[in-house]
Amino acid sequence: MTGIIDWASRRARMILALIVASLAAGIFSYTGLPKEGEPDIEIPALFISVVFPGISAADSETLLIRPIETELADIDGLKKMTATAAENYAGVAIEFEFGWDKAKTMADVRDAMNSAEAFFPEGAEKYSINELNFSEFPIIIVNLTGDVPERTMTRVAKKLQEEIEAMDAVLEAVISGDREEMVEVTIDPLRLESYNVTAGELINVVQNNNQLIAAGEVDSKQGTFSVKIPSSFNEAQDIYDLPVKTNGDRIITLGDLAQIKLTFVDRSGTARFNGQNTVALQVVKRKGFNLIGTAKEVRLLVENESKGWPENLKAAVDVGTSNDQSRVVDSMVRQLEGSVLTAIALVMIVVLTSLGTRAALLVGFSIPTSFLLCFVLLGLMGVTISNIVMFGLILAVGMLVDGAIVVVEYADKRISQGTGPMKAYVEAAKRMFWPVVSSTATTLCAFLPMLFWPGVPGQFMGMLPVTLIFVLSASLIVALIYLPILGGVSGRLSRFFETSSDLLRDIIPWFIRLPLVALVTGLLCVSILQVANPNLLLDIDVEEAGPIANLPGVIMFILSAFMASIVLGSIEIRKKQRNVRAGYRRTPFGYFIKLIAGNPIMPIVAIGGVVVFTSFIFTTFGKNNYGVEFFVEGEPEQAIVYVKARGNLSLVEKDILVRQAELIVNAHPGVESVFSFAGAGGLNQNTAGATAPKDTIGQVQLETIPWENRRGNADLDGNKIIAELSNALRSLPGIEIEILELERGPASPKPVHLRLKGDNWNDLLSTTAEMRELFDQTEGLIQIEDTRPLPGIDWQIDVDVEKAGRYGADVATVGAMVQLVTRGILLDTMRVDSSDEEIEIRVRLPEEDRFLSTLDNLKVRTADGLVPLSNFISRRPVTKLAEINRIEQKRYFDIKAGVQPNLKRTIVSDEGVESEIFINANERIAYLTKYLEENPLPPGMSWEWTGDQADQAESQAFLSSAFAAALVLMFIILLAQFNSFYNSFVVLIAVVLSTVGVLIGMLVMQQPFSIIMTGTGIVALAGIVVNNNIVLIDTYQELSRYLPKVEAIVRTAEQRIRPVLLTTITTMAGLAPMMFGLSLDFVNGGYSVDSPTALWWKQLATAVVFGLGTATMLTLVFTPALLSARVWVTTYVLWIARFLVRIGASRRGQVAQDWALKKMARKTKPAEIIWDYTEPPLLEKEEPAGLIGPAE
Repeated sequence: MTGIIDWASRRARMILALIVASLAAGIFSYTGLPKEGEPDIEIPALFISVVFPGISAADSETLLIRPIETELADIDGLKKMTATAAENYAGVAIEFEFGWDKAKTMADVRDAMNSAEAFFPEGAEKYSINELNFSEFPIIIVNLTGDVPERTMTRVAKKLQEEIEAMDAVLEAVISGDREEMVEVTIDPLRLESYNVTAGELINVVQNNNQLIAAGEVDSKQGTFSVKIPSSFNEAQDIYDLPVKTNGDRIITLGDLAQIKLTFVDRSGTARFNGQNTVALQVVKRKGFNLIGTAKEVRLLVENESKGWPENLKAAVDVGTSNDQSRVVDSMVRQLEGSVLTAIALVMIVVLTSLGTRAALLVGFSIPTSFLLCFVLLGLMGVTISNIVMFGLILAVGMLVDGAIVVVEYADKRISQGTGPMKAYVEAAKRMFWPVVSSTATTLCAFLPMLFWPGVPGQFMGMLPVTLIFVLSASLIVALIYLPILGGVSGRLSRFFETSSDLLRDIIPWFIRLPLVALVTGLLCVSILQVANPNLLLDIDVEEAGPIANLPGVIMFILSAFMASIVLGSIEIRKKQRNVRAGYRRTPFGYFIKLIAGNPIMPIVAIGGVVVFTSFIFTTFGKNNYGVEFFVEGEPEQAIVYVKARGNLSLVEKDILVRQAELIVNAHPGVESVFSFAGAGGLNQNTAGATAPKDTIGQVQLETIPWENRRGNADLDGNKIIAELSNALRSLPGIEIEILELERGPASPKPVHLRLKGDNWNDLLSTTAEMRELFDQTEGLIQIEDTRPLPGIDWQIDVDVEKAGRYGADVATVGAMVQLVTRGILLDTMRVDSSDEEIEIRVRLPEEDRFLSTLDNLKVRTADGLVPLSNFISRRPVTKLAEINRIEQKRYFDIKAGVQPNLKRTIVSDEGVESEIFINANERIAYLTKYLEENPLPPGMSWEWTGDQADQAESQAFLSSAFAAALVLMFIILLAQFNSFYNSFVVLIAVVLSTVGVLIGMLVMQQPFSIIMTGTGIVALAGIVVNNNIVLIDTYQELSRYLPKVEAIVRTAEQRIRPVLLTTITTMAGLAPMMFGLSLDFVNGGYSVDSPTALWWKQLATAVVFGLGTATMLTLVFTPALLSARVWVTTYVLWIARFLVRIGASRRGQVAQDWALKKMARKTKPAEIIWDYTEPPLLEKEEPAGLIGPAE
């Protein structure tokens, strides 16, 4: 395998060309890759809905849900099925495993639904199947406000909608706050009575004319023709001319009995933006398009469209954008780019101080080259740049230089011994080939199992291992192929630099050369900024120029780096050469390791000390930890205020209550924009799967001032804003308030989620009521809600079928008359100029007659004359049952709650020792689980924890399995390299030691254990920390071939401490800014601390930094101790044998005799043998060269 290095060294020019091509392709890929805030996650789930006007929740369950459940239960790959039976509606959500065959599954679902549809009662509408994709949320909101007629505002919004949806990058632009148009046929009851027309006769006429009749086929010799009778209205006059009754020669039409007008459907909700009525367009982009660019194009389109409006429309309508996610994503990308550049700078500084300028430049070159090769691979896969990908790059900064550091450090040592640059680098690459390959392979083994992470968390974090695998694979090519060639070529270049430095030293005095250092350093910094921001010094259109825009900055950087090398070399302080001291000189660290490994006692002491320290840390963490959480908590920038109230409230009453909350939110100085919705409606925002509480009557969706504009202002902190709003809203009478913080990530805002299942409705209600009371009494639980039916009344109309039959009426007649009072009878649909779609034509009573009491005055024509409906119907209020929820064909209720942060409670151990523990979701779930186990539920009832708890258990189990699988894979690789079980075991010991460091980091940084982030950090550490041990063991095996084993251990520690510390410090330095939440802005200047993006990664960075640092320090002591302990085993056996002899072993035994002989042999002086020989004769040509004495 090492022959490829020789092959590359003989083709240096080709490799240099390949390097240039790799860099160009990487830059092109990065600039062309779409930028996202969060990964696009396609949920393997479908939602099936069936609309049935007028059906009750109980009938919906029996007639619609049960047939659907029966047919869908046999579909292959079905993971979970939930159903909702509600008034006028039935819905079923089916979830499958990730990796599903969507096309096949959709076909199977359609077949099953076609079978179920045969069991639906007449009146059910055609089912619909929709895909669930939680990543399709609006990237920007276009809001229209102004005092103009509703039709004008709707027309403007639809025109904008058409233009926006015509963009290639836009999937849809959903209008919110508008109403659909309809043709309303308002019946005048007085005209009905004057024309002697009953409501029943009118209904029959409407229904009989609202049919499309397929009359069959005419089959004759001339051919076969289908015959149909269409029933459609092409214009409003057709509605007027619809005949209702004939009176002699006079035809009474619908126009004689009603007023017909184009209007809107009844309002079900209100919408306002910053206190003004609004119509909003929610723009959703297509997958694979750049979010930042798409939002910019939308803003530009809206601006251009508004310029073309008439002057009076411009003055009346205000158009703007809000909730712009491109700002968040752009800020995230810039902060993460700054973190990447910071990590590169810190790594180069560490290498520069240790290995010199040339080595630092070579190691620094490996970082962007590996990144750009990674971008090429990501571009080939069609992966977008998200925050997960960017953090993967930051995490890889310290790891990818490990191989480069090892190769460069060894080559630097060979060059100092007089070897030529090209030969030294080729030799270093060949010598370190297998250690570098092995260490990279073991690191990849830690991330390979994470590719199979199940569920939404796995999809969310899935690009992290992909990015790391790509980057580390690229770093392998760079370290073993690119760097040897560049190092050899740069060796020749370095001679030019040295000659130039000497010439500068001879010509220019030192007091002039010293200021030049500041000048070239400044030029180097400016060139880096020019690369990051092409518009810094030059007027360049970045979008048109593309990757070429960075070319001037790259050229400036190369030239300034050359100048810096010459100037820095000219001021180098050169020490006078001292006399050479013969013999091997031990370093202070070597003496320390000699102390540990050089005697039989200290290895045991060192191992025991590490074991005691590890046990102490685990014990301390168990008593003083900060709890466990599923995902990290960040600073919210958006939130939803749910306004909750109960009772049969009208829309006007709901709007009054919501407006009170809206005024408080709007008045807060930290809030930038506010959308409020009363009744139905609202923006489609990412709530991490959370749904609005059932008693919600409206919501206020707010956006805080952008973090970039309020950073450093503690009064405008997102958490403080939410707390102040909660306190202010709590004082509103008659309503309850619940605030949902919209934080990115897979975590749910209410992690304590109990589900109770059963078939007995009364037992289910009573058990849920008891558990809700327990939740209310449990300390630390907040924002508690349950899914029981809300208190309220419905009006039930009972029809006396026998009496109705006597009058020639039936239930259908009564139902149609009730529709006249409610939503109206659907006559037909028609097209109008103001709408692109067909609108409904509905017949209904005037608004002042739309009351249930009107039914008493409606009459039915009988043989005995007109008879009022009140003769055979009655009305009574009944308990409201608006919804029934089912899962796995059983009814269920949910109880959800959040957990109040920063709460503690005191516990007393069995020994009577008091200690405080944090109250978190896991602790509360354990408390409630204990209650449920001690108090069994009624027969037929069951319970389970779902939501975050289910996802957490799944992720925790997977990460544990991934950790074990990674260790097995690494052990196999180590066995292949070392061919030693013991040495492989010694290498893997570092993984346990890294876990100790993770616990120390969480205690020092006062962080809870995050299942997602900290767990990912531990798995990542498993592949990182073993690299140091691999280098140590490989060098030890090499030295032990010709040195005593103890001396080999000591020299191994001495020789490899520099590369071990370098690789460790570079990784820690790359992640240290993220651990402290620090982000540097290299383009605009300045820095930020604990930004919303940085808060995401603090726990993962903390785990890696502390875990790696602690494991390295312990490894440098523990590994030599374990290696020497193996060497001193013989001594231990000798001591034990002597001890056994002393305590009673027979002196006549074979063992005793052997020890006695060995003791006598040590006391016997060795014999001196003196050889007497003459001078050897000169060798003849025929004699073999190996003979040096006389042959006898």
